[in-house]
Amino acid sequence: MVRGFTRSAAVLSAAAVVAAGCTGGADGAAGPAPTELRLAIGGESEEGYDPTLGWGRYGAPLFQSTLLTRDADLGIANDLATNHSVSSDGLVWTVDIRTDAEFTDGTPLTARDVAYTFTTAARSGGLTDVTALKEAVAVDDDTVELRLTAPQSTFVNRLVSLGIVPQHAHGPDYARKPVGSGPFVLEQWDEGQQLIVRRNDGYYGAKPAFERVVFVFTGEDATLAAARSGQVDVAALPSSLAGSPVPGMELVRVTSVDNRGIMFPYAPDTGRKSAAGHPIGNAVTSDKAVRQAVNAALDRRALVDGVLAGFGSPATGPVDGLPWHEPASAVPDNDPDRARQLLESAGWTDADGDGTRERGGVRAEFTLLYPAGDSLRQGLALAVADMLEPVGVAVTAKGESWEVIRTRMHADAVLFGWGSHDPTEMFNLHHSALAGTELWNPGFYASAEVDAHLDAAMAATDPEQATAHWKAAQHDGRGNGFGPAADAAWAWLVNLEHTYFVDSCLDVGEPGVEPHGHGWPITSGIVGWRWKC
Repeated sequence: MVRGFTRSAAVLSAAAVVAAGCTGGADGAAGPAPTELRLAIGGESEEGYDPTLGWGRYGAPLFQSTLLTRDADLGIANDLATNHSVSSDGLVWTVDIRTDAEFTDGTPLTARDVAYTFTTAARSGGLTDVTALKEAVAVDDDTVELRLTAPQSTFVNRLVSLGIVPQHAHGPDYARKPVGSGPFVLEQWDEGQQLIVRRNDGYYGAKPAFERVVFVFTGEDATLAAARSGQVDVAALPSSLAGSPVPGMELVRVTSVDNRGIMFPYAPDTGRKSAAGHPIGNAVTSDKAVRQAVNAALDRRALVDGVLAGFGSPATGPVDGLPWHEPASAVPDNDPDRARQLLESAGWTDADGDGTRERGGVRAEFTLLYPAGDSLRQGLALAVADMLEPVGVAVTAKGESWEVIRTRMHADAVLFGWGSHDPTEMFNLHHSALAGTELWNPGFYASAEVDAHLDAAMAATDPEQATAHWKAAQHDGRGNGFGPAADAAWAWLVNLEHTYFVDSCLDVGEPGVEPHGHGWPITSGIVGWRWKC
């Protein structure tokens, strides 16, 4: 909101901003548009900015280019690639590379750099999953073959998310001094405070409108204060702080697949331990009737209106609104009578009249863990407890550190947040082979029918066949599936709207559906942002 000069020159007070309004303008009447943009849109990447370790997987790598990209409708478009094809057996992905891309040190980007990037990412064990890669081979300067160990329908998402790094300049300090071919160059990183990037004038694509972009790392309250005082041009704020107007800024609400849901321990409590010695199983949530009753009793619209202040939508599964979502997997919610019926039929009764049901000496109660300090998840957890009490299920909401949650998540329900454009996440959360691996399938959910559909979806070479199997894994029409209408492995609660206050003179276009909030997803369209007044 500082018009006519860069942010480093001065900062206007909120009152001055309101009085000035949009003072730039194409006619130049009130001075040129500023050349610096300031964003407070989340925390920094503490691990640095190396795509082979996971940087950029939820948003845009900024400093690096990717082979493919997604448009606002989640369709696939070329970036570094000029063309790509997949062999009939699904094992070889051939990608043609543009010849006009250079790294910021002036070195041409070639297929050898692409091959090196994929090979390194596969070996690193980083957060970008390239484990399906057998080898990456540069056929010539502008053609690379990515050869897989087995067909993987979701491998296209690696071409979308993995930023290409230069083989000659990828060393131990790369994460803090990245060299890439993307639209921006990292200029200065004051860890814990700010990241300053400058425009890459040698970028092969459309040039950003800003000479510099400053990412400031502030907490929620400080971000709101910065927005109100005119110190930032874009401010990402949670729904709890998005309800009041900010002078000189407009609220931009962005649909996302950033969800929150309750993971149920699926295995019974038999005293089993994980390889790390952590308990597995829960005598209450291992009962399908309890899980289905929870899904029926919850009023998800009330969670959106109350906890999210209206900034979101009810969630029925992990991939709502995406092409591979199966609507039939959902069940009607806000139906406490149905919940009571399910519990009664399964033998859960309140014989002693204390308000909590029992069966065989086991009380219908469980602990619901959430990350301490996350006010939104705390609000959801407390609201869930209130909604389940009338049907005779007692829930104790408890905030813990992630360190504690990791020791308890196989035995206690956890309020998780996920959300990706890549259905691999759905595979990882529900396939029995991944049970207890990192944060994947922490409840040890297992279904042979679901595993078969997930495997078939992953191995399909026809996208339509893959989608059919992704849907069937949620609900196959014959009573099988991980969704609420079948096994009810989770009780998905809400999908968040990402809420941003944006300078009234800044046009950020039409943001696409965003994934989970890590990694500054709104910056995926930053090259097209422009001042409009």
